[in-house]
Amino acid sequence: MGDRRPRTRTLGTLGGLATKPRVSKETKLRLRVIFLDDSERTFEVEQNVLGGDFFNKVCGHLKLLEKEYFGLEFRHHSGHYVWLELLKPLVKQIKCNDLFFRFIVKFFPPDPGQLKRGLTRYLFALQIKQDLSNGSLTCNDNSAALLVSHILQSEIGDYDEELDYQHLEMKHYVPNQEYLDNKIIKFHKRHRGVSPADSDVQLLEVARKLDMYGIRPHAAHDGEGMRINLAVTHSGVLVFQGNTKINTFSWAKIRKLSFKGKHFLIKLYDKVGVRTLSSSLCEDTLEFAMASRDVCKLFWKMCVEYHAFFKLPEEPKPIHKTLLSCKGSTFRYRSSEDHSSHTLDTNRFYCRL
Repeated sequence: MGDRRPRTRTLGTLGGLATKPRVSKETKLRLRVIFLDDSERTFEVEQNVLGGDFFNKVCGHLKLLEKEYFGLEFRHHSGHYVWLELLKPLVKQIKCNDLFFRFIVKFFPPDPGQLKRGLTRYLFALQIKQDLSNGSLTCNDNSAALLVSHILQSEIGDYDEELDYQHLEMKHYVPNQEYLDNKIIKFHKRHRGVSPADSDVQLLEVARKLDMYGIRPHAAHDGEGMRINLAVTHSGVLVFQGNTKINTFSWAKIRKLSFKGKHFLIKLYDKVGVRTLSSSLCEDTLEFAMASRDVCKLFWKMCVEYHAFFKLPEEPKPIHKTLLSCKGSTFRYRSSEDHSSHTLDTNRFYCRL
């Protein structure tokens, strides 16, 4: 009989199917992390440690204290990008030893310029720079030019005509930048004397006012079959058509979020501020169809985490009705900072999926 060697098919990091051996239980994991400045570092960790231990090790490398705003994103073997779960062992989340994680902002506060530490604000500025470059932070030409001008001031200092043009020729901060060069330089001239740290704050001040600030769109269809994007922010759930925001459902208006199969459901209060159950079961419920149950569940979980992070700063009182619920299994969110102001006991979100 021939030598039988079990093989496991996993989804490669670029989306193709590949045949890879499972990670040996005797070996440590060597996990590659890509940071917001595009630098990389490989971390060696035991397989049985919690995701939070690995995350803390990554944050320790950066000497980052306000770490609760950040997360580690990776491509799951199912093919979807997911967040590393802090309370679950690594061995239960990853299937191979060659994937990489992206250290990025997970929770976008309404005013990032008010973050306590300069390093945190700097990392947020890098995230804005990245989102601007890859086209996810869309805005009009004036806003784009103003954002890039603050980046220039932070990176090269005061305006110098020759240096500005050389820098803009070498680096591309925004799609179609060549059409904005003169406008960028015009704005840059106004920033003379502004320090890199203050430039970061001004960059964040411009970015936070944009409709697409912190938006991670999730494709869906509404009840009439129209293609839309859903997103969750500190203020609630947003609906976009293309890059245009067409509706906002604030947390105060939402009675319950749930999903059934690939359908995401938003149940609203009949009247804002009146928290009584309506005799009508359907007229206040909006339904959106997503690509699959897995995609729908991932978005629902993100809604759970965002609501817990921004809306529950204190120990919640027991209640009978949950804001976020569905049927099946369970999910509970915990902040990465057990002793921070965002430490949340989310029993109110204890939910059967």
